[in-house]
Amino acid sequence: MSTSGAELREAFAQSVSLSEDALVVELADGRTITVPLAWFPRLAHGTTAERSNWRLIAGGEGIHWPELDEDISVESLLAGRRSGETQESLGRWLQLRIPTKANTDSGGNANGIPGRRRTVLGA
Repeated sequence: MSTSGAELREAFAQSVSLSEDALVVELADGRTITVPLAWFPRLAHGTTAERSNWRLIAGGEGIHWPELDEDISVESLLAGRRSGETQESLGRWLQLRIPTKANTDSGGNANGIPGRRRTVLGA
């Protein structure tokens, strides 16, 4: 089965759910897209709370996870495209997620904001 360009452009997300191994997107036209979570490493590495914090963007053309800095378009899901992020970029992102004494203190970051990390440049 192939998907026409018009079908790709006219598909809008309506709701999103995630399991430990799949991303499920319900479309406004009644279709459901299910893809492996492994296709999107930032989602796969995110916590349940981070993965649950999503919002539709561009009227449902895409989905955004602010805490994971991830955006996925419905068009790319329908086309079967995985994340295009390089291993180098993912590695840098993962390093920033590791709390260390250098970039956090016991109550959050150096500014006292719980759950936020600051990047230490030149460290």
